[in-house]
Amino acid sequence: MPPRASRPLFFRNAAQLLTLAGPPVPRRGTALGELGIIRDGAVLTAGSKIARVGSTAELEAEAKRLKAHPIDCRGCVVMPGLVDCHTHLVFAGSRVEDYEQRIQGRTYEEIARAGGGIALSARRLRQTTTHEVVRQARQFLSEFAANGTTTVEVKTGYGLDIPGEMKILKVIRQLRKLSSLELVPTLLAAHALPPEYQGRSKAYIELVVKRLIPLVARKKLAEFVDCFCDRGAFSLEECRQVLAAGARHGLIPRIHAEQLTHTGASRLAVELGAASADHLDHITDTDIRVLARSDVVATLLPGANFHLGLAKYPPARRLIEAGAAVALATDFNPGSSPTLNMQFILSLACTAMRMTPAEAISAATINAAYSLGRAGRLGSLERGKQADLAVMAVGDYREIPYYFAWNHCMMTLKRGQIIYSRQ
Repeated sequence: MPPRASRPLFFRNAAQLLTLAGPPVPRRGTALGELGIIRDGAVLTAGSKIARVGSTAELEAEAKRLKAHPIDCRGCVVMPGLVDCHTHLVFAGSRVEDYEQRIQGRTYEEIARAGGGIALSARRLRQTTTHEVVRQARQFLSEFAANGTTTVEVKTGYGLDIPGEMKILKVIRQLRKLSSLELVPTLLAAHALPPEYQGRSKAYIELVVKRLIPLVARKKLAEFVDCFCDRGAFSLEECRQVLAAGARHGLIPRIHAEQLTHTGASRLAVELGAASADHLDHITDTDIRVLARSDVVATLLPGANFHLGLAKYPPARRLIEAGAAVALATDFNPGSSPTLNMQFILSLACTAMRMTPAEAISAATINAAYSLGRAGRLGSLERGKQADLAVMAVGDYREIPYYFAWNHCMMTLKRGQIIYSRQ
């Protein structure tokens, strides 16, 4: 369950405190690399909020007055809790069979046409009890916390019918009561065309638009609505119908865009005022310029490219240099990105997409929080913001992506409560 506010805590002697202080807007261009570092830094919490941020010397007296519990962060980096703004957390089992087939040379799309892929996850979800789905998701959430992630967006998309999608949304609602992490629900019913609707995509979209979206909105089970716009999934016009219907019912649009092919989905995101356009592997220079002039966050998901063995990655440098608001996320899912370690995503962002370590951290904290409509209280360490932070066992923030595939997290704090500690 969400953590209760603890006694005041005093995180002191941090080698580097990454505050990312500034207005609750996405960081763009050169601002993306500004972390607001305080050396020998300290954070003082009060209840679920941050009371003060500064040097250890500046905060010592107040911490003593408040009888705050001291936590020595000597030799460590203290930073905002990581915000994973694109996941498919709720699924049953795995898709290790698909993984082996890809190793043997079959493509993601070939596997899907043969009955694997998203359709396989949908079948498994329908056959698995809610209890077992919740159990597996809770285990994953514990690992998210252990890796320094404090906020997780969670999509549906493995139901592919009304009962299945509602099952996932109810699992998410249950997890929000059970987990210490902050979960943000997104309806992604237009993830793939169900086998029973093959050749009848118009009928499935009508089901989603006229029946499922109104039901989900009425029961307040989701904040966002998403659509997979790509070859083998849904067309630009079909996604426009889904996202527009969601917006009419108070669900904020997000979109899977330009992942496998160029579709124009990033332009649709701008047209509809979406919170984010995600993947963007095949985005064009013209699209980048349009995206950069908007408030749509470009959420990059290099974990999928890595797991699928692709040579091409999203054009992070072109996006940043154009002034787009760039975020990073795991895309945690059983088919194309079965990783929940945002620290590894930072490594991929730096090595494969040539983002600097500072840019990657901003993209995984304040910009990701902005894409979820939470930059006013998450994503940076500032007075009055929610006390969400991670203590990393490195003396320099650049070592987080440098030592790739490690878990550097020593402690995770959510709403002022320690939810993970290695010691």
